[in-house]
Amino acid sequence: MNKVILMGRLTRDPEVRYTQTNNTLVASFSLAVNRRFVRQGEERQADFINIVAWSKLGEFCSKYFKKGQQVGIVGRIQTRTWDDDQGQKHYITEVVAEEAYFADSKRDGESGAGSFDATFGTMPNTNSDSDFEISSGDDLPF
Repeated sequence: MNKVILMGRLTRDPEVRYTQTNNTLVASFSLAVNRRFVRQGEERQADFINIVAWSKLGEFCSKYFKKGQQVGIVGRIQTRTWDDDQGQKHYITEVVAEEAYFADSKRDGESGAGSFDATFGTMPNTNSDSDFEISSGDDLPF
């Protein structure tokens, strides 16, 4: 299984480019993700993780994500290699985003990005018209 869940702050605004073959949008950005533990007497360490988001998710990230904003990303790790113009081989490991979330709390007076639809990772809206109902705790099988 290859699944990554990250929460961190964008180190820069997403950079958008398009593939040469089929003109598909790809957004690239980096997240500063704090490490869980701090050694005594030291500052908190962070890892800087490269993120790539394709097509509609990439468009969403490029439109609504900004430097310094805290976001959540769900995706998978991918490694790739390429040769540059001088024949030097390069290796990179990055996270291919499959879902993206806002993780900042909404500040007073701040205008948000509006609705955040399920295509980009939110849970569907639920209402009182659910498919089932439990009337009392006695009906539970556990």
